[in-house]
Amino acid sequence: YGTNRLRQAKFMDFNLTEEQLMIQQAARDFAQAELLEGVIERDEHSKFPTEQVKKMAELGFLGMMVDPKYGGSGLDSVSYVLAITEIAKVDASAAVIMSVNNSLVCAGIEKYCNEEQKMKYLVPLAKGEVIGAFCLSEPEAGSDATSQKTTAIDKGDHYLLNGTKNWITNGATASTYIVIAQTDVEKGHKGINAFIVEKGWAGFDIGPKEKKMGIRGSDTHSLLFNDVKVPKENRIGADGFGFNFAMSVLNGGRIGIASQALGIATGAYELALKYSQERKAFGKEIFKHQAIAFKLADMATQISAARLLCFNAAYQKDQGMDISQSGAMAKLFASQTAMDTTIEAVQIHGGNGYVAEYHVERMMRDAKITQIYEGTSEIQRIVISRTLIA
Repeated sequence: YGTNRLRQAKFMDFNLTEEQLMIQQAARDFAQAELLEGVIERDEHSKFPTEQVKKMAELGFLGMMVDPKYGGSGLDSVSYVLAITEIAKVDASAAVIMSVNNSLVCAGIEKYCNEEQKMKYLVPLAKGEVIGAFCLSEPEAGSDATSQKTTAIDKGDHYLLNGTKNWITNGATASTYIVIAQTDVEKGHKGINAFIVEKGWAGFDIGPKEKKMGIRGSDTHSLLFNDVKVPKENRIGADGFGFNFAMSVLNGGRIGIASQALGIATGAYELALKYSQERKAFGKEIFKHQAIAFKLADMATQISAARLLCFNAAYQKDQGMDISQSGAMAKLFASQTAMDTTIEAVQIHGGNGYVAEYHVERMMRDAKITQIYEGTSEIQRIVISRTLIA
């Protein structure tokens, strides 16, 4: 590639292993048997899939990449991509619950926490006995993680936490929260820390549930911290490590969101393809009309490209490579693919595409958020462009 600096030094073997195929099938079976029934009702009533999440835990889907000694499944990132994709094909809300617990919470604790913290918090999270939440975004600090207004003042044996976090997935159902806060404004990003906070601590309140356009089955809340005492031992890493911690975790988190987007796109495409083979217009199945056939061809092509980007980012992560570029590329392209594909799926369904029972209108609403959380599409372009000249 000359001076292009594309970080593609290693590519994955495109032949999935027997174990990976088994994980994919298990996730597909779970999604069809446990998630499909009631998914429209959960969306309509913004109902958290409590029983389904418990079954996800039983299958090991909430700690997929965590070492078995900490209660996890010890699987690779490609298996994780396969599982989330299958679940998101049916229920994107369940997929994001799974993604946050795996990519943002478990991954961060396993990689950066000490042994005592891992045994106390990671084990129950990986087993799915509790679920976690990652608390970075604020009313005035979404993608700009350096603009934290939440503060954690050092009081000797503890920190005093004050502030508000917004748009927190698993906000009310989580028991363990990773909270990013500013401890020294003068130091800028070097004055930011990450803390493990438990539900129920004095001064920690959960705001009302957000009314959302999509992924309504996941619970999204604001979190309020008013003089919350956080023990010193609940800080993650050295003093001032919080910003680097957040950026590292978000890099991995983009693979989960890219996989969710891939699943939404794939699910919508499969429904549109099936519908086009059943629906007739002007005396023949609409698939046989070039206008529809070309739409499906473009959808399939975009999905195949998105899948390869997701696999490549996952493979590079497992190889211990820098995934800042590959993760951002996967998230950027897969989220656009999800949006494009679901719009066309609704169009192919015609009037039926506007009706809840055909699922694609929900998928279109769900797809939009994949372009926003874990950093907007514009942020992904910034990340990618910086890697090109690094």
